[in-house]
Amino acid sequence: MPTAAVEKKLVYRVTKEHDPVAYGELYDRYVEKIYRFIFFKVSTKEEAEDLASEVFLKTWHYLTGKDGRDVSSFSGLIYRVARTCIIDFYRERSRRAEHPLDLAEAYGADEKRYHLVAVEQETLHILKILKKMKQEYQEVLIFKYLEDLSVREIGEILGKSAVNVRVTLHRALKIAKQLLDKEGHL
Repeated sequence: MPTAAVEKKLVYRVTKEHDPVAYGELYDRYVEKIYRFIFFKVSTKEEAEDLASEVFLKTWHYLTGKDGRDVSSFSGLIYRVARTCIIDFYRERSRRAEHPLDLAEAYGADEKRYHLVAVEQETLHILKILKKMKQEYQEVLIFKYLEDLSVREIGEILGKSAVNVRVTLHRALKIAKQLLDKEGHL
């Protein structure tokens, strides 16, 4: 059975029967993708884990709500919930002061962990470039190149046409290249 049909069947079981086993299967299909999407937006493992849990809990409550929701695409729904949770996270974070740990302190001074710090630094550099871009551009790049979603799926998540997504993606890539050129990394 094609993946989309299997997902529709699982969503039906969750919405109509409140089946936790079906939701567990959906969770298994999407947990890594959602975690990765969130991680690239919030930059820390702990925050990403907390938000991913919140996303799945909110999605469960939405699907099992008293209306018996009709969901055309689970991936579209879960990514929309993730986007909303990230927005809420940054709203809350702006209200309180935070001071991130130094990377060397977080990983320790152990020589064996040097590679982890280097990878983390490169990831932070990419995140820094992404965060200089408009939210819309950040999201299409993450959905396309990190989550490996199709233009149609991205359009469904963002509520845009495929043509609009392609144009946005082209503009985002152009700006990312300009930012990288400006910093001398290309």
